[in-house]
Amino acid sequence: MRLAMALLAGLLFGLGLSLAGMTQPAVVLGFLDLFGAWNPRLLFVMGGAVLTTAIGYRWVLRRGQPLLEPTFKLPTARQIDRRLIIGAALFGIGWGLAGYCPGPALASIGGGVASVLLLVATMALGWWLAMQWPAQARSTDTQ
Repeated sequence: MRLAMALLAGLLFGLGLSLAGMTQPAVVLGFLDLFGAWNPRLLFVMGGAVLTTAIGYRWVLRRGQPLLEPTFKLPTARQIDRRLIIGAALFGIGWGLAGYCPGPALASIGGGVASVLLLVATMALGWWLAMQWPAQARSTDTQ
């Protein structure tokens, strides 16, 4: 059941990204081009996501537990540390260079475009490398 719900959520998310044009790097890069041909479409997508999340979290967290898990798994870290800053900077640089963030990149894999496949492969490598960061460094960065 959990796998079916995850698949449904992923399909819905990918469909939303596709309908909003977020799988087209030109739309994303147009949003980042503040002093050129600025395209505000991404601003509306982000605003809708923030609003949906704000309402959704309040509604879901009123329940005692999730539908398919025994407990909620919410982040506990509250500090802005070196690891967060480096990760955010790398994410932003990659997003600006490629025109894709992880969700739209994964939603675009089916197109078979070589640059998207390369991007997803390097994203996976980055995730793997981040997990190789020594556990001691991870625990001290978040304290």
